[in-house]
Amino acid sequence: MDSNTVPLLDVRDLTVEFATRRGTVRAVKRVNLSIARGETLGVVGESGSGKSVTSYAVMRILERTGRIAEGSIAFSGVPLRELPEREMRDLRGREISMIFQNPRAALNPIRPVGQQIADVLRRHGQATRANARAKAIAALEQVRIARAAERHDAYPFELSGGMCQRVVIALALACRPRLLIADEPTTGLDVTTQKAVMDLVTELTRERGMSTLLITHDLGLASAYCDRVAVMQQGEVVENADAIAIFRAPTHAYTRRLMRATPRPGAGLRDLLPEGAAPAPLPAPDPRAGEPLLEVEGLVKEYPRTGLGGWLARLAGRAPEAPFRAVDGISFRVNRGESVGLVGESGCGKSTTSMMLMRLLDPTAGRIRFAGQEIGAMPTRGFAASPLRPRIQMVFQDPTDSLNPRLTASRAIADPILRMGRERGAALQARVEELADLVGLPRILLHRFPHQLSGGQKARIGIARAIALNPDLVILDEPTAALDVSVQAVVLNLLQDLKLRLGMSYLFVSHDLHVVRLLCDRVIVMRQGKVVEEGSSQQVLENPRADYTRELIAAIPHPPV
Repeated sequence: MDSNTVPLLDVRDLTVEFATRRGTVRAVKRVNLSIARGETLGVVGESGSGKSVTSYAVMRILERTGRIAEGSIAFSGVPLRELPEREMRDLRGREISMIFQNPRAALNPIRPVGQQIADVLRRHGQATRANARAKAIAALEQVRIARAAERHDAYPFELSGGMCQRVVIALALACRPRLLIADEPTTGLDVTTQKAVMDLVTELTRERGMSTLLITHDLGLASAYCDRVAVMQQGEVVENADAIAIFRAPTHAYTRRLMRATPRPGAGLRDLLPEGAAPAPLPAPDPRAGEPLLEVEGLVKEYPRTGLGGWLARLAGRAPEAPFRAVDGISFRVNRGESVGLVGESGCGKSTTSMMLMRLLDPTAGRIRFAGQEIGAMPTRGFAASPLRPRIQMVFQDPTDSLNPRLTASRAIADPILRMGRERGAALQARVEELADLVGLPRILLHRFPHQLSGGQKARIGIARAIALNPDLVILDEPTAALDVSVQAVVLNLLQDLKLRLGMSYLFVSHDLHVVRLLCDRVIVMRQGKVVEEGSSQQVLENPRADYTRELIAAIPHPPV
């Protein structure tokens, strides 16, 4: 048989099982997938559908409790299930490579990134001790990292999320593998960085004639970068077809549900919910709506320059470099009952601004007025004891990392109430149950720990905790970035209902402009610490004035309609 007609990867009837305390769990059930040479296959589906487990089985890196129970995996005609581990180790990185979902977790925090690339090159005989550094720098240059020789000696914590993602791509492509597995390679990245990363992966794989398995829950990303798409649900492939065809005319009900839940131009919040879902009745508007609640004037945050360059300047008697200005004189307001979106790429100052507004970080200059009182001048510790503290709350980006793993859901929701010395005993339990009901968290889950809950359930706990003290303003930092589209649709509708029911205002920090359009009345666009555009959501997102805003909008992938 002609080698060009044999699929590069051929998975047949793959079944993967995990041994648990409650018995055997079948995570992948008789999955069939194939990837031709030079092809990009997208695997989409919600968390728990078996996407990542399938890729781990291909790489033979399942955790100890997991095993391939049935089926075959062939790479270029070679059966991988029967391959000795020594030979499989040679294949990993050299012939089959993987970009893992969390770039910081995939990198060794105590070794410079260049040395980690050199390790891979030397492990597979692609470099010697003498030329490993030069080849590692070349690998960094190929993924468009500026000042690659300087970055070679940087540690992961010294690099941005987008730059760490590029380093992970450099690691994966260093030995020019024939198959690249990319597991959620852009989760958490802003749209411009996401587009740059995906364009880079596409360009490099085409240059080298590689095949790609792209695992994602972003249907827009799959439609833009994949030749074919396989849809997984509860461990099974329920649909597998050409990318354009599958999005324009999905045949399976689950695929149609995912499509419906994906934010898209022209859709409203209620349009994202499953067919037949009854929208909650909206309460009357707050009579105080429109009054200024938060006013920011000339807000500045500077950080002193540190590192080797600053030390050498001081040693030579030269004036130190000017401080780095993360937030550069921004001004805006949030009115009562209003939702304001704060958008921009990574490093633009969004999160720094949020931390100053929460009074977790002191501003260098400028004013922050909340409910008519100046709070920007209050020291962070002083504000913690202020009666204004309960009136500003925050929902953090990562629903897992923001929860204490040792606290049950009930205790996590009760935490701010206990800290403020409010309800105790039966009254506290009643309040926790009331909050769980408000956010749609079943009471039966209140005694579970975070590791026993799904991402959507943990997101609901974070929201319940934030509204526990009846705040006037909630700052939402990418609250749905890591959620599946169907869970995101429910959480966004929940946030809108809670805002109207409780009369809250939102500052919604996000890089997803579709989500901002759905939830926000006004939008503020930041770049390099400055506000470059501000206006109503409709005006900014449909008729942007700034070139940068147009770049952000153009970078958003979305399925064909």
